[in-house]
Amino acid sequence: MDVRLKRAYDPAAPTDGYRVLIDRLWPRGISREHARLDDWTKELAPGTELRQWFGHDPGRFEEFRRRYIEELRSQRPRLTALRKRARDGTLTLVYSAHDTEHNDAVVLAEVLRHGLPKRQS
Repeated sequence: MDVRLKRAYDPAAPTDGYRVLIDRLWPRGISREHARLDDWTKELAPGTELRQWFGHDPGRFEEFRRRYIEELRSQRPRLTALRKRARDGTLTLVYSAHDTEHNDAVVLAEVLRHGLPKRQS
């Protein structure tokens, strides 16, 4: 399974395969032509309340990750569709966050590669 991550501000490349924007909001200053997307799955983005609470604060990332995974549990059909895309060829998750290590794309890629973790009791 080939799941890659790429910032929306980086140029698209033929090796990106199927490009999916996973942010709820369109990236500032990026035209549709520059983005060269195959899909935009806003529904897989963190909810507005969670996104605003996180505020891209690395100190909140582990809690953000936990809450975001809980939100993703209700999106199983969309996750399955993306997982199938990744099995059929390269899937690139496109996101706009500046921090390449602490963002929703990192969590989503982990879920696509390994599945949803079991709930903690």
